[in-house]
Amino acid sequence: MKLYIAEKPSLGRAIAAALPKPHKNNPGFIQLGNGDVVSWCIGHILEQAEPETYDQKYKQWKLEHLPIVPEQWQLKPKSQTRSQLTVLRKLVKQADEIIHAGDPDREGQLLVDEVIDYLKLAKTKKSQVKRLLVSDLNTSAVKRSLAALKANRDFIPLSVSALARSRADWLYGINLTRTYTLQGQKVGFKGVLSVGRVQTPVLGLVVRRDEEIANFVSKPFYEVYADIVCENGESFSAKWQPSQECSPYMDDQDRVVVKALAENVVRRISGQPATVTLVVKENKKQSPPLPFNLSALQIDAAKIYSMNAKLVLDICQSLYEKHKLITYPRSDCRYLPEEQHKLAPGIINMLTSSSQYGQAAGQANAALKSKAFNDKKVGAHHAIVPTEKSAANIQLNTFEKNIYQLIVRQYLAQFYPAHSYDQTKVELNIGGGKFTASAKKTVMLGWKVLWPQKSAAKSKEHNPDEPGEAESQYLPELHQGDVLLCQQGRLAEKMTKPPQAFTDATLLAAMTGINRFVSDKALKKILKDTDGLGTEATRAGIIELLFKRDFLCRQGKQIHATEVGKALIATLPEAATLPDMTAQWEVSLNAISEKQVSYQSFMQPLTQTLHQLVAQACQQLPSQLQGLKAKSASGFKKKGRRRRKAPAAKA
Repeated sequence: MKLYIAEKPSLGRAIAAALPKPHKNNPGFIQLGNGDVVSWCIGHILEQAEPETYDQKYKQWKLEHLPIVPEQWQLKPKSQTRSQLTVLRKLVKQADEIIHAGDPDREGQLLVDEVIDYLKLAKTKKSQVKRLLVSDLNTSAVKRSLAALKANRDFIPLSVSALARSRADWLYGINLTRTYTLQGQKVGFKGVLSVGRVQTPVLGLVVRRDEEIANFVSKPFYEVYADIVCENGESFSAKWQPSQECSPYMDDQDRVVVKALAENVVRRISGQPATVTLVVKENKKQSPPLPFNLSALQIDAAKIYSMNAKLVLDICQSLYEKHKLITYPRSDCRYLPEEQHKLAPGIINMLTSSSQYGQAAGQANAALKSKAFNDKKVGAHHAIVPTEKSAANIQLNTFEKNIYQLIVRQYLAQFYPAHSYDQTKVELNIGGGKFTASAKKTVMLGWKVLWPQKSAAKSKEHNPDEPGEAESQYLPELHQGDVLLCQQGRLAEKMTKPPQAFTDATLLAAMTGINRFVSDKALKKILKDTDGLGTEATRAGIIELLFKRDFLCRQGKQIHATEVGKALIATLPEAATLPDMTAQWEVSLNAISEKQVSYQSFMQPLTQTLHQLVAQACQQLPSQLQGLKAKSASGFKKKGRRRRKAPAAKA
């Protein structure tokens, strides 16, 4: 008997649908027509044991117990899914062959592997376990995956990486949460101070942004524009580019801050000849944006529809599991396997028959192959794209329609030609100073035809007094050596602006592009375009957790830190509040999954650091928390009474 173990019941049913009939539904599994069986986990049916499992004394929170570091790690069945574990235990004993069908990611790999290990599968049988990777729940796609089974042992490093993350999060979260909660009690704070290797740096980002805004002092700076007139009467504007000699009069962002200097330039150029010193004309092509991974989709949905990250993830799960309209959504990849290109004609044809997407699909060319189709950039899972299933007869709610529409549009863009435009850049010498102007002219909209054009008023990304900065500015035909007239110089006085408060979109963007906030230069280089803070599957939950624990709050679309959140960051050592450490974790975890780093070489230094962090926390009282009250619904209540045991370890 073959036993397929899926991650969730929905995946189990999708796998069974592609296997021999008739089917017999049983509690916790499906018997197939050929005698094989499909069963499933219900997410994680095992979890890291609580501290008191290792020793009853840990049931009480005491500083002298910390840090708690298990010698022999233990998993325990989740009470609410214990019956399913019993079903799997019986089936595993009966099975001649096991097919691991966890989701195609690090967590999905560990989730089923840990069940197989927990049930003590015989060594020989374990070495023969196969791996089924399903990213599309439609029957035709599942059949393709079933025809491409792999050896599960090839994915062991991925599982070890997930195991290391899980245990490291437990060590960090359990011990530092207990330490700071107990220290907080000494100054009268009665809430649980949750600390995590991802949630705390995210909170730190918001706290520091709030501080930058609060401490910001707006200052004036100055720009100079030249209104240029040609012999034939045509006109345009150019912007002054201060020379190196002006640097004593500029700030660290190369803005002129001394008004007298700018005024002097205005006087010097008015009525003077303007000599064209350089003309560069180029035809440029802009490729379509890559298909979505989860974070990119969440960011766009936040910008366009003001949807928070958790809602987008929930909608994606519905579109994937319930409606089978999209591929696996918890993906961190924005590329597609080249094999996927063969499905394009069918998907585009299906979309053509849709009233909502028909016109866009009808103009798509399935023969085109964008840079998104690249086997070398695809890991365990690929970008989120529509499946071959039509949405025509499916009742989608507004949220589902909006998210599906975004995914469809991003996919169809791969089959449109590049956006093409002519760009002209001009440099002029006026009174010894360098001035520049540029213009763009669309040659072919290409994929941009799928994006609605903004109104003329909204498309002006410049001040009307500064036409030299406008992309839409018209430039006459110019040649090097032409002598024009600077009719007048104009002074534009501006004020520096504070950084923007975080929103759902910008906080997610910060988490995915965390290298911008990493101070270590070597680490910044490593992390560029590769890793983020948290994972695609956890980022939405981390942000929601910070709201639930009263560390963050909303003011309209803006996200700010609460007083408790600010006090916690002020209390913690700086290293715990910066993304550097957790970013380094992600580098190490990825290295484990690629067999470049061992489990022990990751865990041992972490344990040493943990001892140092606990000792450091015990040396000073968190006075910043004095007088602050914990929110009653802080996410740590159960049956009306606050638990004194550590919350489940979360990043």
